[in-house]
Amino acid sequence: MTDTNDKRLNKWISESGLCSRREADKLIEQERVTVNGRVPELGTRVSAADEVRVDGQRVRPTAGNKSDRVYIAYHKPVGITCTTERHVKGNIVDAIGHADRIFPIGRLDKPSEGLIFLTSDGDIVNKILRAENAHDKEYLVTVDKPVTEAFARSMASGVPILDTVTKPCEVRLQGRFQFRIVLTQGLNRQIRRMCEHLGYEVKRLKRTRIMMVTLAGLKPGQWRYLSEQEMQAISESVAGSRKTAAAPAQSQGNAGSGRRPAASVRKHGRR
Repeated sequence: MTDTNDKRLNKWISESGLCSRREADKLIEQERVTVNGRVPELGTRVSAADEVRVDGQRVRPTAGNKSDRVYIAYHKPVGITCTTERHVKGNIVDAIGHADRIFPIGRLDKPSEGLIFLTSDGDIVNKILRAENAHDKEYLVTVDKPVTEAFARSMASGVPILDTVTKPCEVRLQGRFQFRIVLTQGLNRQIRRMCEHLGYEVKRLKRTRIMMVTLAGLKPGQWRYLSEQEMQAISESVAGSRKTAAAPAQSQGNAGSGRRPAASVRKHGRR
């Protein structure tokens, strides 16, 4: 009989805050994971009675209410790379300098700036990143020559890049060389490729919003914890994510962290 409290191994590892579920699968495939001293297969299920180790280090289960997880909004400056590889100069983990093991949800190119989420909760990553959830991401873009209504219509209706056509999106002209664009997908260097196809070069790209969370109050290099209200809204937004577990309950204040003021803002590199 299957224990109703057991979980798939990749979910167990991701919920511990070690990495995302996809990265956990890679660790399992690379035979860097053991369960009770043995190398497991993909799809193995584990429970609290099992001893899970990654590279020999014990992986502890997360608290039932995820009160030990952190959720961060960060204003990534230009030049910071969205990687957890600590040997990469200017990596996002060292830039924030958080005491907990955290990793970014999605990415922003090194030449781009703006809002990005980081967390120690690997389980929520898949929910937010799934394209079918249609989560809005808004960007302010500056290009090398004047933008026109025809340009905005072309961008909004879909542009052929990467052997596909981008989904229809919202585009608003902001000034002679600027426009705002709201995307619900995240193709590789999507906005830059879309502009290039139409004969424009992106000079500055800034993500200003993810779902209902904005950059308000955050200067480049600053971060803050997501508030209880923000996490509740995110939780409700991803609750219908297919092929993922139900969104975590946010009964604890401070986005479930329970340890620090939600509205506190930290400077780059400061504790």
